[in-house]
Amino acid sequence: MAEKLTKNRVRYANKKKPKKNRPHWFRHLLLVSCAASGFALMSYLTYLDYDVRQQFDGKRWAVPARVYADPVELYPGYSLTAEKLEELLQNLHYRKDPRLSLEGSYSRDKQQVRIKTRQFTFWDDTQNSQSIVVSFNETGIESILPLATASDNEELKDIPILRMDPVQIGNFYPTIKEDRILIKLEEAPDALIKGLLASEDRDFYNHFGVSPRGVARAMWVNLRTGYMVQGGSTITQQLAKNFFLTSERSLQRKVREIFISFILEYRYPKKAILEAYLNEIYLGQDGPNSVNGFGLASEFYFGNSLKDLPLDQVALLVALVRGPSEYDPRRYPEHALQRRNLILDEMAEQQFITERQAMDAKAKPLSVIPRKHHTNNRYPGFLDLVKRQLRAAYHEEDLTSEGLQIFTTLDTQIQETAEKTAAVKLRELEKQPKANDLQTAIVVTRKDSGEIVALVSGRENAEGGFNRALDAVRPIGSLIKPAIYLTALENPKKYTITTAISDSTIVVRSQSGSDWIPKNYDHREHGSVPLHKALAKSYNLATVRIGMDIGIAKTAKTLKQLGINKEIDLYPSMLLGSSGLTPLDVTQMYQTIAGGGFLTPISTIRAVISTDGKHLQSYPFNVKETVDPDATYIVNTILQEVMREGTGSPAYKVFPKDYGLAGKTGTTNDAKDSWFAGYTGDFLSVVWVGRDDNKPIGLTGATGALPVWLALMRQISTEPVVLNKPENIRMVAADACGRGREYPFIAGSEPARRTCERAAPEAAPEEEEEQPWTEQFERFIPD
Repeated sequence: MAEKLTKNRVRYANKKKPKKNRPHWFRHLLLVSCAASGFALMSYLTYLDYDVRQQFDGKRWAVPARVYADPVELYPGYSLTAEKLEELLQNLHYRKDPRLSLEGSYSRDKQQVRIKTRQFTFWDDTQNSQSIVVSFNETGIESILPLATASDNEELKDIPILRMDPVQIGNFYPTIKEDRILIKLEEAPDALIKGLLASEDRDFYNHFGVSPRGVARAMWVNLRTGYMVQGGSTITQQLAKNFFLTSERSLQRKVREIFISFILEYRYPKKAILEAYLNEIYLGQDGPNSVNGFGLASEFYFGNSLKDLPLDQVALLVALVRGPSEYDPRRYPEHALQRRNLILDEMAEQQFITERQAMDAKAKPLSVIPRKHHTNNRYPGFLDLVKRQLRAAYHEEDLTSEGLQIFTTLDTQIQETAEKTAAVKLRELEKQPKANDLQTAIVVTRKDSGEIVALVSGRENAEGGFNRALDAVRPIGSLIKPAIYLTALENPKKYTITTAISDSTIVVRSQSGSDWIPKNYDHREHGSVPLHKALAKSYNLATVRIGMDIGIAKTAKTLKQLGINKEIDLYPSMLLGSSGLTPLDVTQMYQTIAGGGFLTPISTIRAVISTDGKHLQSYPFNVKETVDPDATYIVNTILQEVMREGTGSPAYKVFPKDYGLAGKTGTTNDAKDSWFAGYTGDFLSVVWVGRDDNKPIGLTGATGALPVWLALMRQISTEPVVLNKPENIRMVAADACGRGREYPFIAGSEPARRTCERAAPEAAPEEEEEQPWTEQFERFIPD
């Protein structure tokens, strides 16, 4: 029995014991889960790697287009005061610095302004930085000389002309309103790289995206000091967070940041990572637009390019990396100064700079420029037109992401003068009955080139508002009359400047059988009048008579030749300006008249340059003859008569009698629209005054738009009108005996002369017609 029990124990002992482990199905599930997780991780990393490379290898940033005004050119004799030049320099964010230690600095001593200009690449040339002194006298600039130095042995020569860097007037932004100036790594100051390494990532060239030693060191320093001095994130991690991720604080985002950092380090050299970091890092806020990258931050805080910054300013930019809001030098200068000095100490500790260099830099003030914040686009009406003209050659995405440099024709001084003048004069006009809630539009061009130097889109001239200069289609009233008379004068066998026209009641019957019976503004008939007087006095009846005789279609054709591209309704009322045009349309029409019959398309753009300086597109001066220069010359002489003796005569209470002003008033039915178009020797401008709801304003062209025009042109114009007489024009006295005032005639159409035995007695001066607006006008003459 005992033996049997022993055998059973042995048998039991030798029997395979079951393992105390998890069931077989659980082990299988664990293996499958691990494999699936590994596969998912690898898939995720593969996707993340693809996504990182797609973004990093493609177009990394949507860089907005920068739009510049026309650069100011200084030269001896230029009518500019020292105060105005200083104002220009402040608009360009030049800083006051008696030592002129950096580009973009100036100092003023009474009638002398010393300037160290910035280097700037224009569409046609690169202008290097110069140190110059501008001297003034009572009439303007007396001389421009290079600044003398101790080594100068030669006599200093006058600089004949100096082109200043242009004022940036706006940007065309993408949806995400980030702004930056892209730089290459080699363009970054050595002090900037060393400052970043000292404060942000001492192990940058040794780690693989994440630095455990850097994290440990940052924790120790922060614990020792009691506040955040160093961060544990590497430059690569900061780039990953800023370029690829959001600002969300979560473990999932941090893990993703680490993975992206590994991928960046694996795929790209340190140089590419560091260069991207320099252009991506967020360093401030300019209104609604973020300031990204050290290239733009340098201009935003110091008004200078990054390459020119001294050590103390470089250190301040590095200080902003840790917190652009917390260390904003304009809002919290003490915090910014403390952080900047800490950066300098860290650079000295790492032996990137000497202790002496650190001490000298810490002794300097922050020296940031005052920032006069402007909206994205300082002159939105003008920039709206620029964008519309650019769309003919560029896609919207190109304008908002390719970093184009767009050089325009805008004169900022004239633009601001126009805006201020409009605001002041509208307030004065609104003192009149019915003249409430007035709006205006103004377009100013250079008379000879058609370049727009100013454009006011409305009383507020606000961004995103209704652009009345481009989109307000309003009846133009008597502004159409020069086109009618020009059409008639192109047929000199029938019409000359002295042809007698009947200014009497005319009945125009339409095809439907209804009658149109136009009236003169004064509700009077003036009998037989010479053609030039009919236009100068803006007689409606005489004008309709001429228009119906030459044909409405021919007048419409002339309008197209003058530059009006929209369809014109061929109704008799068109002859009195019932057709609607915009102020920009009217400007083009009068630009051709002022150009002597040569169509010069009005323009806003000089050139477009790519971000790498390549010349993409220019807009050359393009002129072609479209209407008869002889007939146009005659019309221009009558437009001068309008200003001397006709509806524009109050102008000579402001301008010298020999200024040769040429222009035309326009008033629509019930005085709903007040227009004036005219030019001097240097500028042409069109002014519209009215209400957006099209209600009467009680103002004529002479009492509404003309006062605004005069107030503006008196401030900006320096050249009188000199008409260039074509060879085919003959100046002949209208009197049959060859005496009295001479008028221009196209050769062959001049009146025949005869010999008179004795001089006829001079006719008594014709009594001026009653001008119901004269007394009203007096109060609107500019002071």
